[in-house]
Amino acid sequence: MKIICVGRNYSEHAKELKNPIPSEPVLFLKPETALIPNKQPFFYPDFSQDIHFETEIVIKINRLGKNIDAQFSHKYYEEISLGIDFTARDIQQRLKDKGLPWERAKAFDSSAPVGKFVNKANFSDINNLDFSLKIDGEIKQQGNTKEMLFNVDNLIAEISKYFTLKIGDLIFTGTPAGVGPISIGNHLEGYIEDKKVFNLKIR
Repeated sequence: MKIICVGRNYSEHAKELKNPIPSEPVLFLKPETALIPNKQPFFYPDFSQDIHFETEIVIKINRLGKNIDAQFSHKYYEEISLGIDFTARDIQQRLKDKGLPWERAKAFDSSAPVGKFVNKANFSDINNLDFSLKIDGEIKQQGNTKEMLFNVDNLIAEISKYFTLKIGDLIFTGTPAGVGPISIGNHLEGYIEDKKVFNLKIR
């Protein structure tokens, strides 16, 4: 399986990092080793001093697809969850300054924890979903999928032009504004609407 991530899919997040608003989805990949085994903590890596959370709706692909038309994209997933695109912001900035790829900052081991998957039928509208992240009981980030520059169906269509989608592939759909640092000892909780989908401790 593979993890396809979408960058700068919320305009306010792009602005907060002083990035231009994209005219097409910004895509990058994470390996399977970016996932965290169920109920395991995230261990703060020793190669960074500035790990940031980026909370994102995650789509799980349930059938093989290539060059999918957006009007049929809804047939290629049944379950959604919430995940975190952990980013080593200090490393990312250094790489960006040199015009180099970001993999060291984005694709390191355990950088893509994902919560429990929930059937999309439990929600009335995938394109109008509230989601949030609490750290130590306090809301630190929240967004709604209606704020996406490119919605889920269009993302699936665009991604499938370049990458054949396989059963079990995950799409991280981008993060809203409000990203920030984590610290050892933090307790992270992720919510879609009022449903808690993950607990994660930082060690």
